[in-house]
Amino acid sequence: MAPMSVLTRDEAQTRAELLDVHRYRIELDLTRGDDDTFDSLTTITFTVRGDLDGDGDTFVELKPAELRSATLDGHHLDLDTLQENRLPLTGLTPGPHELRVDTVMRYSRTGEGMHRFTDPTDGETYLYTQLCMTDAQRVYAAFDQPDLKAVFELSVTAPDNWTVLTNSVTTPTGDGVWQAAPTPPISTYLVAVAAGPWHSVRTEHRGLPFGLHCRRSLAPHLDTDADELLDITRDCFDRYHEKFEEPYPFDSYDQAFVPEFNAGAMENPGLVTFRDEFVYRSAVTDTERQTRAMVIAHEMAHMWFGDLVTLRWWDDIWLNESFAEYMGYQTLIEATLGGSGGTGGSDGTPTREWGTDTWTDFGITRKTWGYDADQRPSTHPVAPAPEAVPDTASALLNFDGISYAKGASALRQLVAWLGEKDFLAGINTHFARHKFGNATLTDFIESLAATTERDVHAWADAWLRTTGIDTLTATVTAQPGEWTLTVDHDGSRPHRVTVGVYDHDLGGDRTLVLRERYETDIPHDRPADPRPGTRPALVVPNDLDLTYAKIRLDTTSEETALRGISGVPDALTRAVLWNTLRDMVRDGDLAPTAYLETARAHLPEETDLAVVQGVLTFAATQLANRYLPAHDRPTALATLTSLCRDLIRRTEDGDHPGLRLVAVRHLIDVAAQPDTISAWISEGTVPGGPELDPELRWRILGRLSVLGAVDDAVIDAELVQDPSATGQEGAARCRAALPDPAAKRAAWESMFSTDDLSNYLFAATARGFWQPEQTDLVREYVPRYFDEAVTLAARRGPAIAEAAGRLAFPAYAITAHTLHLGEQCLAQADPTPALRRHLTDQLDDLARALRVRES
Repeated sequence: MAPMSVLTRDEAQTRAELLDVHRYRIELDLTRGDDDTFDSLTTITFTVRGDLDGDGDTFVELKPAELRSATLDGHHLDLDTLQENRLPLTGLTPGPHELRVDTVMRYSRTGEGMHRFTDPTDGETYLYTQLCMTDAQRVYAAFDQPDLKAVFELSVTAPDNWTVLTNSVTTPTGDGVWQAAPTPPISTYLVAVAAGPWHSVRTEHRGLPFGLHCRRSLAPHLDTDADELLDITRDCFDRYHEKFEEPYPFDSYDQAFVPEFNAGAMENPGLVTFRDEFVYRSAVTDTERQTRAMVIAHEMAHMWFGDLVTLRWWDDIWLNESFAEYMGYQTLIEATLGGSGGTGGSDGTPTREWGTDTWTDFGITRKTWGYDADQRPSTHPVAPAPEAVPDTASALLNFDGISYAKGASALRQLVAWLGEKDFLAGINTHFARHKFGNATLTDFIESLAATTERDVHAWADAWLRTTGIDTLTATVTAQPGEWTLTVDHDGSRPHRVTVGVYDHDLGGDRTLVLRERYETDIPHDRPADPRPGTRPALVVPNDLDLTYAKIRLDTTSEETALRGISGVPDALTRAVLWNTLRDMVRDGDLAPTAYLETARAHLPEETDLAVVQGVLTFAATQLANRYLPAHDRPTALATLTSLCRDLIRRTEDGDHPGLRLVAVRHLIDVAAQPDTISAWISEGTVPGGPELDPELRWRILGRLSVLGAVDDAVIDAELVQDPSATGQEGAARCRAALPDPAAKRAAWESMFSTDDLSNYLFAATARGFWQPEQTDLVREYVPRYFDEAVTLAARRGPAIAEAAGRLAFPAYAITAHTLHLGEQCLAQADPTPALRRHLTDQLDDLARALRVRES
């Protein structure tokens, strides 16, 4: 991949002071060129401000395969002046101008720019754009920064049997040409096109066209879930119109499920793109359906947070992502509980009611992402100072657990402290002041301040401008007839928390009942008051998970949690307690074996799928595979196998299919011997169910590949049965996992020596390559990784660099030597920013694993 100059914040500010950009006319021809290129013609009308201070020089960004011509006000520009991705525009005079750029552009196979995918199932080709945050220039010439908004008018020429989707209503006009209606002013990175022989389900809501779209090979699966997807879409749409005074600002709402997508979804106005794994072709749990629903709600929130009002520069990513994350979870609850404006099914009732389970899922999955990220050297404030994000390369690194999970947690705390009424009033003030424009953290805080007497400026400084996690350590003292909770506060942020107080039920240690919940502020402005009654069995200082902090229980409460966590009545409280135990293991305060013993004793009684999934995932991927020394791993796998068998036995009545599916998946993943799972795949079913669908079959084959119980012939035969894109990925993962030197060598060469693998096939190969059972077999590749990953990242760009750093890293080589090699790479090899960030995180996780092993 040829180099690209990154845009600096100073350059963006200078250009924004110089230009008003009015309109883009973009003409794409997807019928010309070959499988590698397409034609792009861009016409930009803009004005140079009359108070020009300087020489009137700027540049437009583009990254063409060929620059055919460029004219400014009808005068040809020197094409040889294009350097990397910048075409200079010099000597601009105040007043209106028109720039016209004719190019040949390259398709992408890495999910950046205009991604091209050919479905192996039926040979059909699909194209879609992913332009965040600097990839608009891979599709059209652009002043590519978020605060130069403009009206966009797109025209796309496509093969006759294709459908073209864009940000606005798009209609065929003949000869393969599709014309899109002009958009309202939007940012360059939000322009979207999806073209191909899509299968579509269309409807209308509140006078607007709504649509769902996917590959034809996934059509039956989309049709199965279309009513659910559209119900959720309508319910959330209606709920946002109750919360927000500004109406939905675009002319249509399409949701396209696209192949090989790098993110979970992208908030393009009027055309949201999702990874098409959300079109389920195999069995999934209700928690997974809930996650999909939350993503729908998250992306819809972006229509206001990000699209209507957009960040001015990338230091304020949180103004997009933290808000959409918080609103996604909260609005899904409100929209699907009924009585809040949601339309739901045909009788007006919601198809599904997620309830508080949504925040349980957030706590056990997303929030831990934020906690982990915030304890690494790469952490940053939710809202970093502008100078801390000097260019787009550094900004790209901040799409992480801080900007999403920690930021959403901070907003949840803000609502608890400020009150939802004032919070929503501030949001609506913000929309009214800045609609179709750009805004900063300062702007948002001023909007909040206009609606409340509370000191939101101080709150923002404490919560949004700082890094790290506060720790709240509980101490309980008791006297006859009363008890007192005091909380030692290690940190600088104020917290409003709900304290949960629990007693043992008459059933004994394994059953707890809620005595009371009460709110308190930490730090206290005065000594805590005694509370009447006997000393509780369990006191949880963050019972409803309203704040973002590590929790340490008092000694009695910790013992109660270890002995009776399954007896805590609320799933959200259990999630808080499991996270506390998780943090204690990571910090060396609780032995990994103690966590495993607690899971073994209590998880078979757990009823919440998100909790079961979260605990099993941490126990298997971190404790068994990384935190325990190799000689203890077999015992850990045996414990997890026994736990999963208990869950399977518990679900034999068929009343808990989701729980059974989770247990079956994890039993496959921790199987130390091939016999049981080999029998399952031979019989095509787990005794008592479920039948083995494609996802489970590839999962079993993946584990059998690791154990050396299958070979290439078995993998090839399975691929004949499932030649889909998912099947291709499954086969790549299995081949890379085989305990065979030749297989490892072939997998390594495909990842690091060629550029043939798409982003998804690279990821699948990387997932298969490193296995904890095979550390001796792949030992020679550990030093090679630190040399070759640097070259690969520079050659193939940020998306592959991210995959190389996150998935291809030798995560199971838990040695001081691996840590030394990585530190040496960071110090001497000059990895690209994307790779450097992931290496920094991986090495910190490796150092933590070493500390846990030594504790």
